[in-house]
Amino acid sequence: MPEYMSLVLFATVFAVLLLGFPVAFTLGGVSLIFGYFTFGMGFFQLLPLRIWGTMTNYVLIAVPLFVYMGMMFEKSGLAEELLETMAMLFGKMRGGLAISVIVVGAVLAASTGIVGATVVTMGLLSLPTMLKRGYSPELSTGTICAAGTLGQIIPPSIVLVLLGSVLNVPIGDMFIGAVIPGLILVGLYIFWIILVAIFRPEAAPAMPAEELAEFRRSGMYRKIIRAFLLPFFLIVAVLGSIFAGIASPTEAAAVGAMGATILTIWQKKFSLQVLREVMRGTTTLTCMVFILIVGATTFGLVFRGMGGDRYITNLILGAGMEPGHFLLIVMIVIFIAGFFIDFIEITFIIVPVVAPIFQQMGIDLLWIGILIAMNLQTSFLTPPFGFSLFYLKGVAPPEITTTQIYKGIIPFVGIQLLCIFVVVFWPETVTWLPNYLVK
Repeated sequence: MPEYMSLVLFATVFAVLLLGFPVAFTLGGVSLIFGYFTFGMGFFQLLPLRIWGTMTNYVLIAVPLFVYMGMMFEKSGLAEELLETMAMLFGKMRGGLAISVIVVGAVLAASTGIVGATVVTMGLLSLPTMLKRGYSPELSTGTICAAGTLGQIIPPSIVLVLLGSVLNVPIGDMFIGAVIPGLILVGLYIFWIILVAIFRPEAAPAMPAEELAEFRRSGMYRKIIRAFLLPFFLIVAVLGSIFAGIASPTEAAAVGAMGATILTIWQKKFSLQVLREVMRGTTTLTCMVFILIVGATTFGLVFRGMGGDRYITNLILGAGMEPGHFLLIVMIVIFIAGFFIDFIEITFIIVPVVAPIFQQMGIDLLWIGILIAMNLQTSFLTPPFGFSLFYLKGVAPPEITTTQIYKGIIPFVGIQLLCIFVVVFWPETVTWLPNYLVK
């Protein structure tokens, strides 16, 4: 009987979520009710111990540190310098401005890992410039939204930290395994922009020659070195220390937080007001993540206590379903769920349920984790609740319509799905680099 009740619990949580109730309190509240009627008051003696164990997880300390690092780096103003410099470097070729947005998005992803900050920053800086230069609104908005979502897959990424903790995969391995898929995605984005520039040159014109000449006359090399060197310092400090085995992800996150603060001081942008804003933003976002974790922990305790994980595992294995078919179903469910709920919610609702099944099937959880992260990345671009679309709409000029933004992201969602297929059929894109560095 409890096994069947676990399915009722799962269905109830989804139904209440679709009614619009807050996710964290839905997960925790519904689970508490089911836990009380299933296990009695004894359930409330076990729950605090489980929550305490989760909240004292050393790995999860990386979350507020990475959030702080991203927000402080945004305040440094380096993103603006990097975007202006890259635009001039690629400005001679058609589509060069859009390519520079993708490259800067990748650099910011490796420096901050926060999608909202990247989309807003590039929306404010590059969208007016792209429109002024004659770029089509669809290509401009689609490029900016897609570049912003790179923070989901290129490490250090908060979603990789959360997925690693749920799947019980080392965070360092998640970071290393995501590098090649992230670079493939960047390459596919750039390839698409080049194709658009070739077949629709009016949609992606080159920058005027006089502006490029002025850039060369006004200390080009000094600007290039300054724009690239400081973000590179932060990337090496964080990812380099992890990949070299010098620091754990949590320790590297602390290094990154201090590094971003030093860069902001170096740029003469640091003040008590900036520090207050960064700390307030970090606290808000961290509290949101951790209250979700508390709700998800409650849900997981009740669901497993009812034997829901064993029931679903036995059901799938007993049906003789091939691992590939089960993976396809899971990826489709996550993709569709991304239209309606946030990536953090999917991470803590769906992933804990399917992870034991993948493990029973003998599938590499590192590979599964990267596939899920790439799938969750699409949730930022898919309407009606794609967060990147809302971030960009909030800072876009009035003449940019929601329809234009939706049209602009369609090819980039297709590219993300293509990249997922590449990783599915060539798992070595995920596993090769971690195995190579271990050797």
